Amino acid sequence: MNEISRIQKIIPIVNEVSPTFCLAKWHHTTIYLQSGQTHSCYHPRPHAIPLDLLAQDPSVLHNTPGKRQERQMMVDGKRPNGCQYCWNIEDLPGDHVSDRHERNASIYIPERLGAIVKDPLAPVNPEYIEISFGNECNFKCGYCHPKHSSAYYKEIKDFGPYTMVKNHRNDIDYLHLYEEETNPYVDAWWAWWPEVSKTLNILRITGGEPLLQQSTWRLLDDLYINPKPNLELNINSNLGIKPVMMERLVTKVNALLNENKIKHFKLFTSIDTWGAPAEYIRTGLDLTVWEKNLDTYLTKTKQPITFMCTFNILTVTNFSSLLVKIKQWRKKYNGWFSRKQRIRFDTPYLKEPLQYDMNLLPKEQFMPYMEISLEYMRRNKFSTLECEKFSRVVEYMRNTNYDQNKIDEGRADFYKWFTEYDRRRNTSFENTFPELAEFYHNCAKVSA
Repeated sequence: MNEISRIQKIIPIVNEVSPTFCLAKWHHTTIYLQSGQTHSCYHPRPHAIPLDLLAQDPSVLHNTPGKRQERQMMVDGKRPNGCQYCWNIEDLPGDHVSDRHERNASIYIPERLGAIVKDPLAPVNPEYIEISFGNECNFKCGYCHPKHSSAYYKEIKDFGPYTMVKNHRNDIDYLHLYEEETNPYVDAWWAWWPEVSKTLNILRITGGEPLLQQSTWRLLDDLYINPKPNLELNINSNLGIKPVMMERLVTKVNALLNENKIKHFKLFTSIDTWGAPAEYIRTGLDLTVWEKNLDTYLTKTKQPITFMCTFNILTVTNFSSLLVKIKQWRKKYNGWFSRKQRIRFDTPYLKEPLQYDMNLLPKEQFMPYMEISLEYMRRNKFSTLECEKFSRVVEYMRNTNYDQNKIDEGRADFYKWFTEYDRRRNTSFENTFPELAEFYHNCAKVSA
């Protein structure tokens, strides 16, 4: 059964519980130990984990009072505000697959659904955990945040916050970030790990850059000593680390897999487009190093990699250049493994900060770029699910119409942000994105 067919089969079953029900609220979690925050997927904003409750129950890293409230809302057929990304997709004209649909289909088993229906507020050991041990990172991607990047944190500390139309919070005065070595949330994680790892299906380590953090290597060593043969291990890496570090990762991953210490391994990396625009969006990215590390991973393991393409205003005009590269890499690296795609990608759209929202662009001028990329995917036989996911991004841009006040605010922020961005980072927006130069100057007039 392919992915679309499974989604079409499972969604009516979970929708019988309620039309807003999402198993991810119970069985998926992302936990940011450096800031003591969590959410169930990357669409809702993360919220605080009560530190005072962890001493009695480390599972509060996931089962927070806030999540329990949202779980009850879903059972009651209400829409939690933080899940607006999926409601936007499901409210579009036509029949589109939302992330709620996809996650329900991937998590669903009758016993799991039955247990939740019986007692929606009972604490749950999730089947999927994404964990961040710290914010140490050698990149400062423009739409990231200081709590996820030490390099970005340093920039804000050195230069101060970016000045925007409204008081968008990119300052660091309100942040309380814990050092990895003295973090009570990290201690709670290691207290929870022996219990939660018994039933965990997927563990995904994120960052910061996790390969720069000692807890990542500790966990890899722990899995070798205390095997979890039913566990799928995933790691997010920016692939901008030193090649020797990628060699180290490959060696450890191969040992874990060859000796059946874990079940599967997947690597995820972020890349939004290709060439100079990609390096502009992700300050610190060197595509030569990135592609070398990609080659090391794909030639020295048999494992897949997924590109997380965060679709934003700077991706629109150049996305097709990345699609061309993906086609080339698939031809080079699939080889004997061509029956199972090794190079995968996803295209979630970015909602905030506002200056990165693609819906600030004039549609009549920029929708053709989107249609060209979608047509390239269809013509070159990208998978049905890949085309569907990008199609919903195209339709979201086509059908989203902000009021003029929001557009003016966003465009003013766009000009202020990237003017200051260039000053701080010694870059040139106009040289990198000449096709956006007219838009940039029009935004300057709004900002004046």
